[in-house]
Amino acid sequence: MRTVVVTNPPRTDAALVDALAAYGVATVHEAMGRTGYLGPAIRPVHLGSRIGGSAVTVLSWPGDNLMIHVAVEQCRPGDVLVVATTSPSTDGMFGELFATALQHRGVRGLVIDAGVRDVAELHAMGFPVWSAAVSAQGTVKATPGSVNVPVTIGGQVVRPGDTVLADDDGVLCVRREDARDAVVAARARAEKEEAAREAFRRGELGLDRYGLRARLPHLGIEYVEHVEYEGS
Repeated sequence: MRTVVVTNPPRTDAALVDALAAYGVATVHEAMGRTGYLGPAIRPVHLGSRIGGSAVTVLSWPGDNLMIHVAVEQCRPGDVLVVATTSPSTDGMFGELFATALQHRGVRGLVIDAGVRDVAELHAMGFPVWSAAVSAQGTVKATPGSVNVPVTIGGQVVRPGDTVLADDDGVLCVRREDARDAVVAARARAEKEEAAREAFRRGELGLDRYGLRARLPHLGIEYVEHVEYEGS
C-alpha cells in the first residue's frame, strides 16, 4: 500500500453541502436513487445531530491512530473527517482530545469505521460522531497509512472532497460532481413528501394516494369479514 498525504484536494461547494444537509440523509438517499448510503453499521454515538461537509479521508491500520493525527493538519472549516481501516477494527481510535483539535479547525464531525471513546465528553462538547463501535480500548501511533485517498466504508467509496451527510438515520456520501444535481433532486423529493404529508393530514390513505389498492388483488390479497375468516 502506498502511504501518502494528498494535500489540497478539491472540495464540494459549501453552499451545495449546506443545502443537502438541510434535506437530510433519508431524503437525499431516496432522491439519488438509493445510492451512497454507508450502511446500518455506522451509527450516531449520540442522537440529534445533522451535519454535512466535505470529506477529508483517512486510511489507517487497525488499532493505530497515527494517520488521524496526520489528517488533522489537512482539515479546514466545513470538513467532515472520514476514517477507514485496512481491516476490521473496533478499537477506540478517537476521543475527546482529537475532537478538541478538530473543533478548533472548524471540522463538523467524524465518521469512522472503527471505535471511539470518551463518549460523554464528545456529547458535552457537541462534537457529533458516527462510528461502527464504542470501545475504551486504546491504540498505538506507529504504522503509516494515507490521508485524502479514496476509502471504502459499507461498500461505498468515499473520496476526498465528496459530500458527506450524517444524521440520526446514518451516513450518506454524494460524489462531489453530483452535488448540484443532488440538490435539485432532493428539493423535488422534499416537495413531493410535503404534498403527501398534507394529504395524510387531511385523512387520505397511502393505499389510494400511491395507487396501491388496485394492486392488492393481483398480489393475492383479499378482504374477508372476521366471521368468515374464523369459520374457514
